[in-house]
Amino acid sequence: MAHDEPFSGTLEARTIIDRGVLANPYPFFERLRQKHPVWLVPGLDLAFVASHEHILDALRRIDDFSSHLNVLVITGDDGSPALFRTDDLGEGTTTLATADPPEHTKHRSVVFPELVARRMEEMRPYIESVVADHVTGARALGTRVEWANRVAHPIPARVIGHLIGLPDEDWPDVMRWALQGGLMLGGIRDLEEMANLALEIGDAAPYLVEKLSDAGKSPGSDLVGVCAKAVASGDLKVEDAIGTLVVLLGAGGESTASLIGNATRMLADDPELQDQIRADDNLIEPFIEEAVRLESPFRGHYRQVKRDCELGGVTLKAGTTAMLLWASANRDPTEHDRPDEVVLNRRIPRSHLAFGRGIHHCVGASLARMETHCTIKRLLAETSFFSLVDDDPPQWESSMFVRRHEYLPLDISWN
Repeated sequence: MAHDEPFSGTLEARTIIDRGVLANPYPFFERLRQKHPVWLVPGLDLAFVASHEHILDALRRIDDFSSHLNVLVITGDDGSPALFRTDDLGEGTTTLATADPPEHTKHRSVVFPELVARRMEEMRPYIESVVADHVTGARALGTRVEWANRVAHPIPARVIGHLIGLPDEDWPDVMRWALQGGLMLGGIRDLEEMANLALEIGDAAPYLVEKLSDAGKSPGSDLVGVCAKAVASGDLKVEDAIGTLVVLLGAGGESTASLIGNATRMLADDPELQDQIRADDNLIEPFIEEAVRLESPFRGHYRQVKRDCELGGVTLKAGTTAMLLWASANRDPTEHDRPDEVVLNRRIPRSHLAFGRGIHHCVGASLARMETHCTIKRLLAETSFFSLVDDDPPQWESSMFVRRHEYLPLDISWN
Protein backbone atom coordinates (compact mmCIF):
# COMPACT_ATOMS: atom_id res chain seq x y z
CA MET A 1 0.00 0.00 0.00
CA ALA A 2 1.73 3.14 -1.20
CA HIS A 3 2.24 6.03 1.16
CA ASP A 4 -0.01 9.01 0.46
CA GLU A 5 1.32 12.41 -0.58
CA PRO A 6 1.88 14.76 2.38
CA PHE A 7 -0.99 17.00 3.42
CA SER A 8 -0.39 20.43 1.90
CA GLY A 9 -3.57 22.22 2.92
CA THR A 10 -4.16 24.75 5.66
CA LEU A 11 -5.14 23.50 9.09
CA GLU A 12 -8.43 25.27 9.69
CA ALA A 13 -11.87 24.35 10.95
CA ARG A 14 -13.19 23.59 7.46
CA THR A 15 -10.46 20.97 7.02
CA ILE A 16 -12.31 18.49 9.23
CA ILE A 17 -15.29 18.34 6.84
CA ASP A 18 -13.44 18.95 3.58
CA ARG A 19 -14.68 16.30 1.11
CA GLY A 20 -11.18 15.52 -0.14
CA VAL A 21 -9.88 15.06 3.40
CA LEU A 22 -12.85 12.88 4.31
CA ALA A 23 -12.20 10.65 1.27
CA ASN A 24 -8.50 10.28 2.20
CA PRO A 25 -7.86 11.46 5.75
CA TYR A 26 -4.47 9.84 6.29
CA PRO A 27 -2.15 12.65 5.09
CA PHE A 28 -4.13 15.04 7.33
CA PHE A 29 -3.80 12.68 10.27
CA GLU A 30 -0.06 12.38 9.64
CA ARG A 31 0.31 16.17 9.73
CA LEU A 32 -1.53 16.25 13.04
CA ARG A 33 0.64 13.50 14.54
CA GLN A 34 3.82 15.28 13.47
CA LYS A 35 2.93 18.89 14.28
CA HIS A 36 -0.24 19.02 16.40
CA PRO A 37 -0.92 15.65 18.09
CA VAL A 38 -3.55 17.42 20.22
CA TRP A 39 -5.10 20.01 17.90
CA LEU A 40 -7.59 22.64 19.02
CA VAL A 41 -9.87 23.17 16.04
CA PRO A 42 -9.98 26.96 15.45
CA GLY A 43 -13.20 28.61 16.55
CA LEU A 44 -14.72 25.49 18.10
CA ASP A 45 -14.64 23.87 21.53
CA LEU A 46 -13.29 20.80 19.77
CA ALA A 47 -9.96 18.99 19.94
CA PHE A 48 -8.61 16.28 17.64
CA VAL A 49 -6.29 13.81 19.39
CA ALA A 50 -4.14 12.12 16.75
CA SER A 51 -1.22 10.31 18.37
CA HIS A 52 -1.31 6.82 19.84
CA GLU A 53 0.39 8.04 23.01
CA HIS A 54 -2.06 10.84 23.78
CA ILE A 55 -5.14 8.78 22.89
CA LEU A 56 -4.09 6.10 25.37
CA ASP A 57 -3.48 8.81 27.97
CA ALA A 58 -7.01 10.17 27.48
CA LEU A 59 -8.53 6.70 27.67
CA ARG A 60 -6.91 6.08 31.04
CA ARG A 61 -8.12 9.35 32.54
CA ILE A 62 -11.83 8.68 33.04
CA ASP A 63 -12.02 11.45 35.63
CA ASP A 64 -11.00 13.96 32.96
CA PHE A 65 -12.68 12.50 29.86
CA SER A 66 -16.30 11.34 29.82
CA SER A 67 -17.78 9.02 27.20
CA HIS A 68 -21.16 10.79 27.30
CA LEU A 69 -22.15 11.83 23.78
CA ASN A 70 -23.49 15.34 24.34
CA VAL A 71 -22.13 17.20 21.30
CA LEU A 72 -21.83 16.42 17.59
CA VAL A 73 -20.28 18.20 14.64
CA ILE A 74 -22.64 19.52 11.98
CA THR A 75 -22.23 21.84 9.02
CA GLY A 76 -23.44 25.36 9.64
CA ASP A 77 -25.27 27.64 7.21
CA ASP A 78 -21.98 29.09 5.94
CA GLY A 79 -20.50 25.68 5.20
CA SER A 80 -18.21 25.72 8.23
CA PRO A 81 -18.32 23.05 10.94
CA ALA A 82 -20.34 23.84 14.04
CA LEU A 83 -21.23 22.05 17.24
CA PHE A 84 -24.68 21.30 18.55
CA ARG A 85 -25.96 19.48 21.58
CA THR A 86 -27.56 16.11 20.93
CA ASP A 87 -30.48 16.90 23.25
CA ASP A 88 -31.63 19.41 20.59
CA LEU A 89 -32.94 16.33 18.77
CA GLY A 90 -34.89 15.08 21.78
CA GLU A 91 -34.25 13.11 24.92
CA GLY A 92 -31.58 10.45 24.53
CA THR A 93 -29.87 7.93 26.73
CA THR A 94 -26.34 7.06 27.69
CA THR A 95 -25.47 3.40 27.39
CA LEU A 96 -22.48 1.20 26.54
CA ALA A 97 -20.22 3.31 24.28
CA THR A 98 -21.68 6.58 25.57
CA ALA A 99 -21.86 5.70 29.26
CA ASP A 100 -19.38 6.08 32.11
CA PRO A 101 -18.98 3.84 35.14
CA PRO A 102 -20.94 2.73 37.07
CA GLU A 103 -23.76 2.81 34.48
CA HIS A 104 -21.44 1.48 31.76
CA THR A 105 -20.40 -1.45 33.92
CA LYS A 106 -24.01 -2.38 34.61
CA HIS A 107 -25.12 -2.13 30.96
CA ARG A 108 -22.11 -4.06 29.69
CA SER A 109 -22.58 -6.83 32.26
CA VAL A 110 -26.08 -7.45 30.91
CA VAL A 111 -25.07 -7.95 27.29
CA PHE A 112 -21.41 -8.99 27.40
CA PRO A 113 -21.73 -12.59 28.71
CA GLU A 114 -24.56 -13.25 26.28
CA LEU A 115 -22.86 -11.60 23.33
CA VAL A 116 -19.41 -13.08 23.75
CA ALA A 117 -19.17 -15.96 26.18
CA ARG A 118 -22.03 -18.17 25.05
CA ARG A 119 -23.55 -17.00 21.81
CA MET A 120 -20.53 -16.34 19.63
CA GLU A 121 -19.57 -19.78 18.32
CA GLU A 122 -23.24 -20.74 18.21
CA MET A 123 -23.62 -17.98 15.62
CA ARG A 124 -21.07 -19.35 13.16
CA PRO A 125 -23.40 -21.71 11.22
CA TYR A 126 -25.98 -18.96 10.92
CA ILE A 127 -23.36 -16.44 9.76
CA GLU A 128 -22.06 -18.90 7.17
CA SER A 129 -25.59 -19.44 5.86
CA VAL A 130 -26.22 -15.69 5.58
CA VAL A 131 -22.90 -15.19 3.79
CA ALA A 132 -23.76 -18.03 1.42
CA ASP A 133 -27.14 -16.43 0.64
CA HIS A 134 -25.64 -13.08 -0.28
CA VAL A 135 -22.59 -14.37 -2.15
CA THR A 136 -24.86 -16.69 -4.14
CA GLY A 137 -27.11 -13.72 -4.89
CA ALA A 138 -24.11 -11.70 -6.00
CA ARG A 139 -22.92 -14.55 -8.21
CA ALA A 140 -26.28 -14.63 -9.95
CA LEU A 141 -25.69 -11.04 -11.09
CA GLY A 142 -22.75 -12.09 -13.27
CA THR A 143 -19.24 -10.69 -13.42
CA ARG A 144 -20.06 -7.11 -12.39
CA VAL A 145 -21.30 -6.78 -8.79
CA GLU A 146 -21.88 -3.75 -6.57
CA TRP A 147 -20.51 -5.39 -3.44
CA ALA A 148 -21.33 -2.86 -0.72
CA ASN A 149 -25.12 -2.92 -0.91
CA ARG A 150 -25.43 -6.50 -2.16
CA VAL A 151 -23.13 -8.15 0.39
CA ALA A 152 -21.19 -5.98 2.85
CA HIS A 153 -24.15 -4.06 4.26
CA PRO A 154 -26.89 -6.73 4.45
CA ILE A 155 -24.83 -9.47 6.13
CA PRO A 156 -24.19 -7.56 9.40
CA ALA A 157 -27.80 -6.34 9.51
CA ARG A 158 -29.10 -9.89 9.36
CA VAL A 159 -26.54 -11.17 11.87
CA ILE A 160 -27.05 -8.47 14.50
CA GLY A 161 -30.82 -8.73 14.03
CA HIS A 162 -30.64 -12.49 14.64
CA LEU A 163 -28.43 -12.03 17.69
CA ILE A 164 -30.83 -9.52 19.17
CA GLY A 165 -33.82 -11.72 18.34
CA LEU A 166 -35.51 -9.81 15.52
CA PRO A 167 -37.33 -11.47 12.60
CA ASP A 168 -35.00 -12.08 9.67
CA GLU A 169 -37.43 -10.43 7.26
CA ASP A 170 -36.93 -7.14 9.12
CA TRP A 171 -33.25 -6.88 8.16
CA PRO A 172 -33.76 -4.05 5.61
CA ASP A 173 -35.06 -1.85 8.42
CA VAL A 174 -32.24 -3.00 10.71
CA MET A 175 -29.71 -2.06 8.02
CA ARG A 176 -31.34 1.32 7.48
CA TRP A 177 -31.32 2.14 11.20
CA ALA A 178 -27.72 1.02 11.60
CA LEU A 179 -26.31 2.97 8.68
CA GLN A 180 -28.41 6.11 9.19
CA GLY A 181 -27.27 6.27 12.79
CA GLY A 182 -23.72 6.50 11.49
CA LEU A 183 -24.72 9.27 9.10
CA MET A 184 -25.74 11.46 12.02
CA LEU A 185 -22.14 11.40 13.23
CA GLY A 186 -20.64 12.35 9.88
CA GLY A 187 -20.34 16.11 10.40
CA ILE A 188 -21.44 17.09 6.88
CA ARG A 189 -25.17 17.62 7.47
CA ASP A 190 -26.86 20.78 8.63
CA LEU A 191 -29.30 20.93 11.51
CA GLU A 192 -32.37 20.46 9.31
CA GLU A 193 -30.85 17.38 7.67
CA MET A 194 -29.93 16.04 11.10
CA ALA A 195 -33.49 16.50 12.32
CA ASN A 196 -34.82 14.68 9.24
CA LEU A 197 -32.39 11.82 9.83
CA ALA A 198 -33.49 11.60 13.45
CA LEU A 199 -37.11 11.28 12.29
CA GLU A 200 -36.20 8.54 9.82
CA ILE A 201 -34.37 6.59 12.51
CA GLY A 202 -37.03 7.34 15.10
CA ASP A 203 -39.17 4.33 14.24
CA ALA A 204 -36.44 2.05 15.64
CA ALA A 205 -37.33 2.89 19.25
CA PRO A 206 -41.06 2.00 19.16
CA TYR A 207 -40.22 -1.12 17.15
CA LEU A 208 -37.74 -2.24 19.82
CA VAL A 209 -40.14 -1.31 22.64
CA GLU A 210 -42.68 -3.66 21.08
CA LYS A 211 -40.10 -6.45 20.71
CA LEU A 212 -38.92 -5.93 24.31
CA SER A 213 -42.50 -6.10 25.55
CA ASP A 214 -43.16 -9.29 23.58
CA ALA A 215 -39.95 -10.83 24.91
CA GLY A 216 -40.96 -9.99 28.47
CA LYS A 217 -43.87 -12.41 28.21
CA SER A 218 -41.57 -15.35 27.44
CA PRO A 219 -37.89 -14.30 27.43
CA GLY A 220 -35.61 -16.33 25.18
CA SER A 221 -31.83 -16.59 25.09
CA ASP A 222 -31.42 -13.83 22.50
CA LEU A 223 -30.40 -10.31 23.50
CA VAL A 224 -33.89 -8.87 23.56
CA GLY A 225 -34.80 -11.70 25.94
CA VAL A 226 -31.74 -11.00 28.08
CA CYS A 227 -32.66 -7.32 28.23
CA ALA A 228 -36.28 -8.17 29.06
CA LYS A 229 -35.10 -10.29 32.00
CA ALA A 230 -32.86 -7.45 33.18
CA VAL A 231 -35.81 -5.03 33.04
CA ALA A 232 -38.01 -7.47 34.97
CA SER A 233 -35.35 -7.92 37.66
CA GLY A 234 -34.78 -4.18 37.99
CA ASP A 235 -31.21 -4.36 36.66
CA LEU A 236 -32.10 -2.16 33.67
CA LYS A 237 -34.63 0.58 33.08
CA VAL A 238 -36.72 0.18 29.94
CA GLU A 239 -35.10 3.23 28.35
CA ASP A 240 -31.63 1.84 29.09
CA ALA A 241 -32.57 -1.52 27.57
CA ILE A 242 -33.82 0.19 24.41
CA GLY A 243 -30.72 2.39 24.31
CA THR A 244 -28.51 -0.68 24.62
CA LEU A 245 -30.29 -2.42 21.75
CA VAL A 246 -30.11 0.73 19.58
CA VAL A 247 -26.36 1.02 20.21
CA LEU A 248 -25.87 -2.65 19.34
CA LEU A 249 -27.85 -2.24 16.12
CA GLY A 250 -25.71 0.69 15.06
CA ALA A 251 -22.34 -0.62 16.19
CA GLY A 252 -22.94 -4.17 14.97
CA GLY A 253 -24.31 -3.05 11.62
CA GLU A 254 -22.09 -0.08 10.80
CA SER A 255 -18.71 -1.34 11.97
CA THR A 256 -18.98 -4.77 10.32
CA ALA A 257 -20.41 -3.38 7.07
CA SER A 258 -17.40 -1.06 6.96
CA LEU A 259 -14.91 -3.84 7.71
CA ILE A 260 -16.29 -6.28 5.15
CA GLY A 261 -16.26 -3.60 2.46
CA ASN A 262 -12.80 -2.32 3.35
CA ALA A 263 -11.25 -5.80 3.45
CA THR A 264 -12.81 -6.70 0.10
CA ARG A 265 -11.66 -3.47 -1.56
CA MET A 266 -8.10 -3.92 -0.24
CA LEU A 267 -7.91 -7.40 -1.79
CA ALA A 268 -9.47 -6.19 -5.03
CA ASP A 269 -6.81 -3.49 -5.23
CA ASP A 270 -3.86 -5.84 -4.59
CA PRO A 271 -3.83 -8.95 -6.83
CA GLU A 272 -0.65 -10.38 -5.26
CA LEU A 273 -2.08 -10.13 -1.74
CA GLN A 274 -5.35 -11.63 -2.98
CA ASP A 275 -3.54 -14.61 -4.52
CA GLN A 276 -1.39 -15.07 -1.42
CA ILE A 277 -4.40 -15.27 0.90
CA ARG A 278 -6.43 -17.39 -1.54
CA ALA A 279 -3.60 -19.93 -1.48
CA ASP A 280 -3.50 -20.04 2.34
CA ASP A 281 -6.69 -19.20 4.18
CA ASN A 282 -4.78 -19.23 7.48
CA LEU A 283 -3.73 -15.75 6.41
CA ILE A 284 -7.31 -14.45 6.49
CA GLU A 285 -7.18 -13.82 10.23
CA PRO A 286 -4.01 -11.66 10.24
CA PHE A 287 -5.24 -9.92 7.09
CA ILE A 288 -8.46 -8.90 8.84
CA GLU A 289 -6.43 -7.37 11.68
CA GLU A 290 -4.48 -5.35 9.13
CA ALA A 291 -7.68 -4.31 7.35
CA VAL A 292 -9.28 -3.11 10.56
CA ARG A 293 -6.07 -1.28 11.52
CA LEU A 294 -5.50 0.40 8.17
CA GLU A 295 -9.15 1.28 7.52
CA SER A 296 -10.65 1.60 10.99
CA PRO A 297 -14.46 1.32 10.62
CA PHE A 298 -14.92 4.17 13.08
CA ARG A 299 -12.30 6.85 12.52
CA GLY A 300 -12.65 7.91 16.14
CA HIS A 301 -14.99 8.43 19.06
CA TYR A 302 -15.90 11.47 21.08
CA ARG A 303 -15.04 12.25 24.68
CA GLN A 304 -16.25 15.21 26.75
CA VAL A 305 -13.71 17.05 28.88
CA LYS A 306 -15.13 16.99 32.42
CA ARG A 307 -12.74 19.50 34.01
CA ASP A 308 -9.91 21.79 32.97
CA CYS A 309 -6.87 19.63 32.23
CA GLU A 310 -3.87 19.17 29.96
CA LEU A 311 -3.28 16.57 27.28
CA GLY A 312 0.00 16.48 25.43
CA GLY A 313 0.90 19.89 26.82
CA VAL A 314 -2.31 21.44 25.45
CA THR A 315 -4.82 22.96 27.87
CA LEU A 316 -8.36 21.63 27.41
CA LYS A 317 -11.16 23.51 29.09
CA ALA A 318 -14.10 21.77 30.73
CA GLY A 319 -16.86 21.30 28.17
CA THR A 320 -14.50 20.79 25.23
CA THR A 321 -15.33 17.88 22.94
CA ALA A 322 -12.32 15.68 22.15
CA MET A 323 -12.31 13.31 19.19
CA LEU A 324 -9.92 10.40 19.76
CA LEU A 325 -8.76 9.44 16.28
CA TRP A 326 -8.37 5.65 16.26
CA ALA A 327 -7.63 5.75 12.53
CA SER A 328 -4.68 8.05 13.10
CA ALA A 329 -3.29 6.12 16.07
CA ASN A 330 -3.48 2.93 14.02
CA ARG A 331 -1.00 4.40 11.51
CA ASP A 332 1.28 5.99 14.10
CA PRO A 333 4.87 4.93 13.26
CA THR A 334 5.85 5.16 16.93
CA GLU A 335 3.54 2.20 17.56
CA HIS A 336 3.49 0.29 14.24
CA ASP A 337 6.36 -0.58 11.92
CA ARG A 338 5.56 0.05 8.24
CA PRO A 339 2.29 1.62 9.40
CA ASP A 340 0.78 2.19 5.93
CA GLU A 341 1.40 -1.35 4.67
CA VAL A 342 -0.32 -4.70 5.06
CA VAL A 343 2.04 -6.79 7.20
CA LEU A 344 0.65 -10.27 7.78
CA ASN A 345 3.21 -11.33 10.39
CA ARG A 346 3.03 -8.47 12.88
CA ARG A 347 4.38 -9.44 16.28
CA ILE A 348 1.27 -8.13 18.09
CA PRO A 349 -1.45 -8.03 15.41
CA ARG A 350 -4.17 -6.79 17.76
CA SER A 351 -2.31 -3.82 19.21
CA HIS A 352 -4.48 -1.46 17.15
CA LEU A 353 -7.26 0.70 18.58
CA ALA A 354 -9.87 0.08 15.87
CA PHE A 355 -12.25 -1.56 18.35
CA GLY A 356 -11.41 0.83 21.18
CA ARG A 357 -9.46 -0.05 24.30
CA GLY A 358 -10.10 -0.74 27.97
CA ILE A 359 -13.62 -0.54 29.37
CA HIS A 360 -14.97 0.64 26.01
CA HIS A 361 -13.46 -2.10 23.89
CA CYS A 362 -16.22 -3.04 21.45
CA VAL A 363 -18.31 -5.89 22.84
CA GLY A 364 -19.00 -7.11 19.30
CA ALA A 365 -15.40 -7.13 18.03
CA SER A 366 -15.26 -10.94 17.87
CA LEU A 367 -18.55 -11.01 15.98
CA ALA A 368 -17.28 -8.46 13.43
CA ARG A 369 -14.13 -10.52 12.91
CA MET A 370 -16.14 -13.71 12.45
CA GLU A 371 -18.54 -12.18 9.90
CA THR A 372 -15.67 -10.71 7.93
CA HIS A 373 -13.69 -13.96 8.06
CA CYS A 374 -16.65 -15.98 6.77
CA THR A 375 -17.30 -13.47 3.98
CA ILE A 376 -13.70 -13.18 2.78
CA LYS A 377 -13.18 -16.96 2.95
CA ARG A 378 -16.29 -17.59 0.85
CA LEU A 379 -15.40 -14.88 -1.68
CA LEU A 380 -11.87 -16.20 -2.17
CA ALA A 381 -13.08 -19.80 -2.43
CA GLU A 382 -15.68 -19.01 -5.08
CA THR A 383 -13.50 -16.80 -7.27
CA SER A 384 -10.26 -17.01 -9.19
CA PHE A 385 -9.86 -13.24 -9.30
CA PHE A 386 -11.71 -10.00 -8.53
CA SER A 387 -10.74 -6.40 -9.05
CA LEU A 388 -11.96 -2.84 -8.88
CA VAL A 389 -13.66 -1.46 -11.98
CA ASP A 390 -11.39 0.88 -13.94
CA ASP A 391 -14.07 3.27 -15.14
CA ASP A 392 -16.35 3.03 -12.08
CA PRO A 393 -14.34 3.67 -8.90
CA PRO A 394 -15.58 2.91 -5.38
CA GLN A 395 -17.15 5.71 -3.38
CA TRP A 396 -16.73 6.35 0.33
CA GLU A 397 -19.50 7.48 2.62
CA SER A 398 -18.58 11.13 3.17
CA SER A 399 -18.11 11.25 6.94
CA MET A 400 -15.62 12.37 9.56
CA PHE A 401 -16.75 9.46 11.74
CA VAL A 402 -17.16 6.26 9.69
CA ARG A 403 -14.95 4.70 7.02
CA ARG A 404 -17.42 2.79 4.88
CA HIS A 405 -17.98 2.30 1.17
CA GLU A 406 -21.39 3.44 0.02
CA TYR A 407 -20.59 2.05 -3.45
CA LEU A 408 -18.10 -0.71 -4.28
CA PRO A 409 -18.34 -2.16 -7.81
CA LEU A 410 -16.22 -5.23 -8.55
CA ASP A 411 -15.31 -7.20 -11.65
CA ILE A 412 -15.37 -10.85 -10.55
CA SER A 413 -14.15 -14.06 -12.17
CA TRP A 414 -16.25 -16.75 -10.52
CA ASN A 415 -15.05 -20.35 -10.38
